[in-house]
Order: sequence, then structure tokens, then C-alpha cells
Amino acid sequence: MSFELFVAARYLRAKRKERFISIATVISILGVMVGVAALIVAMAINNGVQRDLRQHLLSGSAHINLQEKEPGFGIDDWEPLVERLRHTEHVESAAPALYGEVMITTPIRQSGCYLKGIDPAAEIQVSTLLQNLQEGSLSDLIQPEGDLPGIILGRKLADRLGARLQTEIKILTPQGEITPFGALPVTKRFRVVGIFESGFFEYDNAWTYTTLKAAQRALSLDDVINAIEFRVDDLDQAARVAQVIEDEAGERYAATSWMERNRTVFNALKMEKLVTAIAIGLIMLVAALNILTSLVMMVMEKNKDIAILKSLGASRDQIRRIFMAQGLIIGVIGTAAGLVVGHALCWVCNTYRLLPLEAEVYGLSYVPFAPQWLDAVWVALAAMAISYLITIYPSGSAASVAPVETLRYE
Repeated sequence: MSFELFVAARYLRAKRKERFISIATVISILGVMVGVAALIVAMAINNGVQRDLRQHLLSGSAHINLQEKEPGFGIDDWEPLVERLRHTEHVESAAPALYGEVMITTPIRQSGCYLKGIDPAAEIQVSTLLQNLQEGSLSDLIQPEGDLPGIILGRKLADRLGARLQTEIKILTPQGEITPFGALPVTKRFRVVGIFESGFFEYDNAWTYTTLKAAQRALSLDDVINAIEFRVDDLDQAARVAQVIEDEAGERYAATSWMERNRTVFNALKMEKLVTAIAIGLIMLVAALNILTSLVMMVMEKNKDIAILKSLGASRDQIRRIFMAQGLIIGVIGTAAGLVVGHALCWVCNTYRLLPLEAEVYGLSYVPFAPQWLDAVWVALAAMAISYLITIYPSGSAASVAPVETLRYE
């Protein structure tokens, strides 16, 4: 142990007549610990919300969607287009889809929802939502000839309608069929063959899935689709691949990546993370002021000791380093304790889901915590930097103590 570190450690130990200084040191350590732990928890919440939202969004939607620039009668002769675009670089899979807004009814209730027509084999390659149904089976969507077509409902939608497996429901499409009397609504019957629960309120509350042919009949359409969905091997390359797909598809079509569709949400989360870090970072400044107060009082209390050390040959730089070392010791202990406490709180809250949320409002059923090692590194470096900078004034004051003036009357 160096001379400066040895003296600094001795000065931080409690003595009866310096009990107040010792208490101030403990408060400084606790202040740094609370500041670091609060930052770790706050950033973990932001990371967790962003991660879960991203997972839920991508579980029910593709990485890239190709649609008509101007909504028309849908994409006809779509099979050759899907096959051609499936071989685009970085594209892992492609699937046709047909979306529509419908009214779904059971004998006791009714509700508006989104109907999505899919090719079951292709859909599970671009989306994970239907890979593990809570009830039923995806293969049951394909029914024997003459039987009712199958449909899969979100858990909250099924509960709201009072629907269970094998429940017969009706789909009402407002656009309907064209007759001499105008467009009349069309009603098609389906049988519930599956129920999914994604954990994301929007999907569980308002989405239904059926086969592409059944959706076309329900929406009174020919063999058309209104979207081609793609899964890529690198999410960060989705925007660039979307541009390539759009160029390949032609001027009639526009491709959007998952980042473009959800840019507002993720930009808001990034800004929230920055604002939260700045706001909670003020706790670190309060802790730094406690360190400053503790060191200033230490310098005042140790004036005679400093003078004696200088008389024995200690240089100004050595005296300065003694008090800088005290501030760094406080910072290191407080930062280490804060990292441990912060990560422990995150683990407990996330494992036992101690902070539930209203899924209808927030889209998530509980507050997720996802601490990242890079955040911990930046928080630790910031805490240590503040602890170091705050020692400059008191260490300079200690180094300027004049031995002759201090010891004149001793």
C-alpha cells in the first residue's frame, strides 16, 4: 500500500473525537450507493420496456411489410412475386397476408377486431405469435371440405366474447357484397380452433387469424392479398433490405421495416432514458456535495497532522493525493455497493414481477427490468469521475497548509 493510500485509509477510520466526520463519510458512501442503484434500476426499467415491446411487436408482425403505395383492390398474381422476393439477400422467409377490419359475434356478445388471413406454414416462419398456442392447434385451421373454417382468437378477445375451443362464431364484414341494392354486409361462420396469448394487449385483445382462402371469402375478395411479410436474418439490416425489396417489387409497392413502423415509440423510449438518467443523476451530485463537505471538514480537522507530515518531508503532491484518495475510496465503496444493490433489486422485481401494470393502458402486464453491463460500466465511470472531480478543491486546500503558521503555537 502506498504512503498516500495508507494515510487516507487511516483518516477515514472513526475516532471518538471525529465521530461527526465519520458519520458524514458514511452518509457520503450511502449517497453514492443510492445514486448508482437508482440509475441502474431506472435504466434497467427503460431497457426492459424497450426489449419487451420489441419482442411483442415482432412476435405478431414481420420484420418487413410490402404493401401497395396507393390502396387499391389488393395484390393479384401474388405467388410469383412472393417466390421472387423470397430469394432477396438477408431474407429468411416470406409469407402472404390479407388484413381486414371485421365485426365478430357470438350468441352473447360482439366486438370489432382485425382479421388476418395467412398461409399457416409460411406464417410461422415470419412470426412467432402462433408457434405456441395456449389452446388448440395451428394445424386445425385447415378443415375438411364442407366443415366450418377455423379461426384463432387472442385470449382477451376470446374471454370478452365468451368464446372457447369449438365455439361457433360469425364474422360480419361491412363492405360486403355488391348487389342491385348496393353493398350489403356479409356474414360468414367460423369455428374457434385455437387461442393465443402473447402478453401484448393489442394482439390479445383485437387480433384473429384464419386461412388465406377463408379470409378472402369472408371479405368477399378474389384471390388477392394486401401485404407480403418478410423475416430477415439481421434486424439492424431491416431498413436496407426493405429498400432492396421495394426496388425489386416495382414502383407500385412500398416496403416498411419494423423500425419505421415503430419509430415514434422507440424514439420516445430513448428520450425517456436520457431524461431519466439526467434527472436521477442529480442524486449523484447531492452525493458529491456530501463527499465535498466530508473532505473539507477532514482538512479542517487534520490541519495539524498535515503540517506535521509536511515538516517530516511530505510534498504538496503527496498531501493532495491523500485527500484525493479519500474521495476515491468513498466513491469506489459507494459505487460497488450501488451496483450490487441496483442489480439485486432488478433481479428480485423482475423475477417476482413485483410491479404489475394495467395491460390495457401500457400494453405490458408488469414492469420488466433488463440491466445491461454497458449501462453499469457508464454509471460506474460517471460516479468515479464525479468522486474524483469533487476532491480537487479540498485536496488543493490541504496541500496549501503552511506548517509554520499551523504549528507556531503548538
